Amino acid sequence: MFEKIVSAINNVIWSPALVVLLVGAGLYFSIRSRFVQLRRIGLMFKILTRKRERRAQRRGVSSFEAFCIALAGRVGTGNIVGVATAIALGGPGSIFWMWIIAFLGASTAFVESTLAQIYKFSHSTGYRGGPACYIEKGLGARWMAILFAVATILACGLLMPGVQSNGMSAALQNSFGVSTLVSGLILVLLVGLVIVGGVKRIAKAASLVAPFMAIAYLLIALVVLAINWRGIPGILVMIVQNALGINPLCGGILGSTIMFGVKRGLYSNEAGQGTGAIPSASADVDHPAEQGLAQAFSVYVDTIFVCTATALMILSAGTFNIFDSNTGEMLMAGAPDLGANYVGYTQAAVDSVFGGFGGTFVSVALSFFVFTTIMADYFYSESSVVYLCNSKKNASPKLEKALIWMLRIFVLGSVLFGSLKDANTVWTLSDIGLGLMAWINVIAIIILAPKAFAALKEYE
Repeated sequence: MFEKIVSAINNVIWSPALVVLLVGAGLYFSIRSRFVQLRRIGLMFKILTRKRERRAQRRGVSSFEAFCIALAGRVGTGNIVGVATAIALGGPGSIFWMWIIAFLGASTAFVESTLAQIYKFSHSTGYRGGPACYIEKGLGARWMAILFAVATILACGLLMPGVQSNGMSAALQNSFGVSTLVSGLILVLLVGLVIVGGVKRIAKAASLVAPFMAIAYLLIALVVLAINWRGIPGILVMIVQNALGINPLCGGILGSTIMFGVKRGLYSNEAGQGTGAIPSASADVDHPAEQGLAQAFSVYVDTIFVCTATALMILSAGTFNIFDSNTGEMLMAGAPDLGANYVGYTQAAVDSVFGGFGGTFVSVALSFFVFTTIMADYFYSESSVVYLCNSKKNASPKLEKALIWMLRIFVLGSVLFGSLKDANTVWTLSDIGLGLMAWINVIAIIILAPKAFAALKEYE
């Protein structure tokens, strides 16, 4: 009964209207900004890599640290398990739609992160802000801002951490036979040690772990693809054919192909969801557009690089099955022994080249990705608590501190819950939270976008 209710709610939130809204918004932002995500790729990289003079009175985190927090939130289970899930339930064509949502989403990330910088506020822990702030200050719709903040706390604090721990516990059980309860408890301990330290410790941990693991994962993926290079052109053709419904095998599930491509693309790169704007508000930069450009680049790192690497590994190795998402019928049995063990698709793909090493490597990589993503999810939800407590003049520091401690307990409980639950249920719950945030945020940034375009024009 619970699963049916969750599925029904998910179908309402993730109606075709949300897909049209996300794609349409990204296209609008791209055209209005004259495709800033293409024109300014070089400048994006320069902003992230240049050395800044140390400020004696720096109030927030650096642009690179904010980028790493957002990257930590983006590079996670979605890149390994989410991509495999998209292939299993939407076919290879879903990867094409992930690319589309990433390309358009880069302009969306620019807009929301620039707005976050324009409307940020000063707090005892540094700069804070995000969608809730630009909705209240920019639109004057406090009720809508509160709704987004509550949705963020529910999604990032209660629903999404469970997806991360679920993928990690499944991978560790596959590779080492570690019980999901044990792996869940270990993750709870490690995450707890970091989030108790606050935003500065989260930023420091993310800036160390996220880039290192992303590079290591890409290097292993390149070796796998180099071994299977002859099949890559055919795989790219297959992705496009399936995406357009040309291939008879996936023609009947074209709706699922588009839906899962957009869903998993959004889950992975978070563009339009609003979460990337939250660490962007915490950055201490010289101009709002700088942080917008930095966050646009993080979408490319996440989806175009990491997600594509996972997809090509799985497809080139043939370690996947395709199911009808409505009936559960297996339409293609590339690896029937794996069934619906989605993380196993990626592990088996690496194993096809590095015999006996794939499961271990993917488990370790996923564990690091999960760790940093949960830290980012906590940061998003904590920032929403801070916003709610400071949205009135008579803010109570004691109440804020108490609510933050309650949030920490709920996040750690979600981590443990997710490691023990069925994967499909956990993913559906996270989709509900993600979709609700996207509905509110995208409507707001479409209205406020001219402010971001004006900032870009001024900066250029």
